[in-house]
Amino acid sequence: EVDVVESGGGLVQAGGSLRLSCAASGVSSDDHAIGWFRQAPGKEREGVSCISSTDGSTGYADSVKGRFTISYDNAKNTVYLQMNNLKPEDTAVYYCAVEVPRRSDFSLLLRYRLLWDYWGQGTQVTVSS
Repeated sequence: EVDVVESGGGLVQAGGSLRLSCAASGVSSDDHAIGWFRQAPGKEREGVSCISSTDGSTGYADSVKGRFTISYDNAKNTVYLQMNNLKPEDTAVYYCAVEVPRRSDFSLLLRYRLLWDYWGQGTQVTVSS
C-alpha cells in the first residue's frame, strides 16, 4: 500500500521561503510521477508542480514558475518543493500526489487531479502580507 506524507508547511512572511517534503512509501514501480497540488479556502484544488521519477523532468503551473522548484531524492523516495518569494496568494493547503505507473503528460496531470492514484493529507502554508 502506498503511503504519502507531506511536511514542511508553516507561517511565513511575504517574500520568504519554505521547503515542503513529500515522502512516498510502498510505490510499486520505479516509473511514477509525484506532484503537488494546493487548495485555498473556497477554491478548487489546483496543480502546482510535478516530477518524473525516471528522468527528473518537471512541470509547473504558470503561477509558480520561476519561484518554486521541485526535486526528487530517489534514495529517500522523497520529493521536495522549494518555494521562494512567497506571496499571500500562495496561502493554501498543499497536497502531494502519486501517479503509478506514470501514464499521463504533465500538462494533464497538473490539470486533472482525478488522474492521480494516491494522495497525502496535506500541509498548511500561510503567507502573511
